[in-house]
Amino acid sequence: MTGELPSDGGSAPTEGLVVVSNREPYSHSFDGDEITVERPVGGLTAGLDPVMRRAKGTWVAWGDGDADREVVDEHDRVGVPPEDPSYTLRRIWLDDDEVEEYYYGYSNQVLWPLCHSDRGRITYEPRFWDRYREVNRRFAEAAAAEADPESLIWFQDYHFGLAPRMVRRELGDDATLAHFWHIPWPTWDDFRVCPQSRQLMEGLLANDLLGFHVDRFCAQFLEGVDACFDDAAIDWNSGEVHRGDSTTLVKSFPMGVDTDRIERLAGSDEAEAFWNEFREERGIADDAVVAVGVDRLDYTKGIPERLRAIEYFLDSHPEFRGEFVYVQKASESRSEIPAYQEIQKEVSETAERVNDRFATDDWKPVVAITEMLPAESLYGLYRHSDLALVSSVRDGMNLVAEEYVAAQLDNGGALVLSDFAGVDDTLGDYAYTINPYATKEFAETVHRAITDDTQERRERMRHMRQLVTAYDLDAWMDDIFETAAGLRDETTE
Repeated sequence: MTGELPSDGGSAPTEGLVVVSNREPYSHSFDGDEITVERPVGGLTAGLDPVMRRAKGTWVAWGDGDADREVVDEHDRVGVPPEDPSYTLRRIWLDDDEVEEYYYGYSNQVLWPLCHSDRGRITYEPRFWDRYREVNRRFAEAAAAEADPESLIWFQDYHFGLAPRMVRRELGDDATLAHFWHIPWPTWDDFRVCPQSRQLMEGLLANDLLGFHVDRFCAQFLEGVDACFDDAAIDWNSGEVHRGDSTTLVKSFPMGVDTDRIERLAGSDEAEAFWNEFREERGIADDAVVAVGVDRLDYTKGIPERLRAIEYFLDSHPEFRGEFVYVQKASESRSEIPAYQEIQKEVSETAERVNDRFATDDWKPVVAITEMLPAESLYGLYRHSDLALVSSVRDGMNLVAEEYVAAQLDNGGALVLSDFAGVDDTLGDYAYTINPYATKEFAETVHRAITDDTQERRERMRHMRQLVTAYDLDAWMDDIFETAAGLRDETTE
């Protein structure tokens, strides 16, 4: 991994990189009287950690560990990683009201359903907006304080829609600001439902670079800018937005996964041992067809739709009863929010119904896992599953699909993929594509994925593995950093 902005030609180096995210890369907790450290285990947080170590930069994040305050200095900073500190973690403290109103409130009951085009789940209260704006200001002040003229300040996701404009006002036009929006961007007809749509878009247009996963989210953002601002000039070919003296490049960067790490762990002895033990404990026969789904219990993931398709599949293809096992690895998420309580209940009841209809004394069609799995175990589960079911009803990207592909060391698995997930733009030509709402067609696609010619399946997976390997997490970050460096070069010429 290079992960560095080029240092030649006046481009900004990664020295002084400032990352702003809601989630922190390291957290400290009490284990009795001892303080322990939880480390990044995957995804962007794990991928950015080595970049930050080389950059010797600063990561601004919410300190939510119960021992986090015990280890920071008087400026709320702590060096990480603990055994060899090479960059700074600047922690922001949020009280219970701030967590409820900024995080569970505006971020996840307004912006999340709004951006997933689910107007019916929006719960708006004025206090949510007030707190979101207040917390954004605190993060912005911390980011500005940690930055220097050579810094790239990189905001992560929908929690910080206002912060870039606040930082811009503090640091002026010399600052280089980038933002990656990890969830979908909706149509203007959906987004304008938000009472603060204009303020949020103004906040994002304070960035030099605004990234989304796929082109259609970029297009929908630009269409919203065109409808919202009379003074915006848009270059539709380049994706540039010009307002006054400022320019924002809106560009797609389809996020990848750490393929090297996934392959290594999927092929480890620990992964193999987990799979053998898991299969034996759950009564899964050696010759069973195993499908897997790994999700947060979120209404955007299409889990009830998936379970209904499995029910239809078993009903219409009785020859697979006793032979087909679906493993659902699900983790509870945002359980304080009523909409999430409802989806958790629906998933549980639907899985129980399927098992009640079809299970026998020695076979259950749906096997649920709720416990956290070490990475080796998770990737071992991916590797040994015959197919993965990714049935998102709306998703910015969905990295589970890419992780499953990366773990298919023998190219033997099949990916059944919703065309409503952003990753379908990358893998859809070789995945078995489904509409999660079309239950019968979904079930028949599962049947096809199982019964297709072995060589056909292997060719599909081989192509997907090539795509996932070619544009992995390293390449994704390099692409963003190089693009931001190019923008900085243009402003200094």
